[in-house]
Amino acid sequence: MKKLIFPLLLAAAGSLPLAADNPSLSGNWMVHSSIAGNDNDQNCVFTQKDTSLTGSCVSADKTTVEIIGKVDGKKVSWAYKSEYNGTPLTVQFEGSLDSANKIAGTVSVPEFNADGDFSATPAK
Repeated sequence: MKKLIFPLLLAAAGSLPLAADNPSLSGNWMVHSSIAGNDNDQNCVFTQKDTSLTGSCVSADKTTVEIIGKVDGKKVSWAYKSEYNGTPLTVQFEGSLDSANKIAGTVSVPEFNADGDFSATPAK
């Protein structure tokens, strides 16, 4: 019986993600984006539960938006709804966790066919 349990424990342990490989994104992050030549900085508070990502971001003009997203391995995505001059828009972020201290990728605003890039680091 002992010979059967040990291989099962090894197999189960091998299927669990290691914390160092998949750190939690929960906490404060500074997100810098550049869309169509317009730079923007936001202070975001992320809450990760399993693969779900929620939270809020505050921009330099003190506008707060609620985000919803997901984490799939090292892939991270989130989006929020906002408006520009009265026109509703969606801002979508898709990136990868380069390390425990950096997320980088692309950002898009489909309503304006505008794209750019972003990077995020833990806030100090």
